[in-house]
Amino acid sequence: MTMGTRVYLARLAALPVFDPNGDRVGRVRDAVVRLRTTNRPPQVVGLVAEMGLRRRIFVPIGRVTSMDAEAVVLSTGTLNLRRFEKRPNELLVLEDMLDRRVTIGPEGGTEPPKTGTVVDLGMDLNRNNEWLVTRVAVRQHTGRLTRRGHTFQVEYDRIRGLVGATDMQGSANLVALLEQMRPADMANALQDLSDARRNEVAAALSDRTLADVLEELPEHDQVEILVRLDRERAADVLERMDPDDAADLLAELPKSEQTVLLDLMEPEEAAPVRQLMSYTPGTAGSVMTSEPVILPPDATVAEALARIREPELSPVVAAQVFVARAPSATPSGKYLGMVHFQRLLREPPSSILGGLIETDIDPLQPETNLTEITRRMATYDLVAMPVVDSSFRLVGAVTVDDVLDHSLPRDWRDRDVTDDDHALSLLPGLDHERNAGADA
Repeated sequence: MTMGTRVYLARLAALPVFDPNGDRVGRVRDAVVRLRTTNRPPQVVGLVAEMGLRRRIFVPIGRVTSMDAEAVVLSTGTLNLRRFEKRPNELLVLEDMLDRRVTIGPEGGTEPPKTGTVVDLGMDLNRNNEWLVTRVAVRQHTGRLTRRGHTFQVEYDRIRGLVGATDMQGSANLVALLEQMRPADMANALQDLSDARRNEVAAALSDRTLADVLEELPEHDQVEILVRLDRERAADVLERMDPDDAADLLAELPKSEQTVLLDLMEPEEAAPVRQLMSYTPGTAGSVMTSEPVILPPDATVAEALARIREPELSPVVAAQVFVARAPSATPSGKYLGMVHFQRLLREPPSSILGGLIETDIDPLQPETNLTEITRRMATYDLVAMPVVDSSFRLVGAVTVDDVLDHSLPRDWRDRDVTDDDHALSLLPGLDHERNAGADA
């Protein structure tokens, strides 16, 4: 995809955006089209880019100098940092147009109209230097349950139903695009959708993907999505969440609903969640993960390195191995110490963990409060600390992301406008006015 050729808008999703100096500005989240009179093709007026701090901004299409399969490059680094808001005559391609069920008029003759689902939209540059939606990629409906319709392109003026009420919009293609993103980016994209669209798309995600996304959403969005699932599906999703995140989410529900969902979960999956929910809020027990990496003292460095390389482990959990006597699941046998991954990298693969453990850091107790946890982690520059019970059995580990998550305001994941927006919009050198469709 390069300027002067047809560009397919869904393919731009999640591409990095760079300024002329090669500095990254953000990522493409959507494209903005402006509706015009009669059935004239919509005009693509800009892109929606997401910057740091979960801020979505409008980038006029006239400021884009190149678009290809790897990146979008701008002609300027001066941008309006006000949060993007859709105007009444505008639509977003991914949010409003993708997955639409449309009718394709006949190209000629007396052949009957066809029906299909929009999978992408192509834009072309006309003589007036305007980008217009000229082609629509559609997957035809075959009416056969066992056969997937073929995908083909048609001119925009043959399409009916692309603009209007959203009751004829599916979610398959948007889900496919979202699943290529990191969970945090996917959560940001979901927050940009209407409530109905967000719930529809969330329900179409796999249990594993939805679990990862829920962990990145604000609590009120987590609750809204979960309660709209049937209870069996909700229990399946909770089983795939980290126990501490599942416990936090269940804590937002009424007691009666907590009981129902915990009873529907597999007993071995529900047990650590029940245990976490029994601790006092704001303590090590309530914020810890109950599934750190635990190995016996006779395990080798090679075994430890293989364990922390497992892709499902988060970086903070994989940063250290906790050593305890059998059993190697929480609550473990007697806790002995921990080995940081940097130490593992410096030792021969055949070395035994029991000879490498660090024992000079006192473990936390389940009742240790968050202030004390933060102070001790900062003092010793740790990314995780063990939590032991009165019998010195390892019951979990508090990681730095747990501390941050519970130290920040409850609504820190929200995309709502903050007081910082006004200050940012007044910074010198910023373009203060959004002129959709113009190269301001």
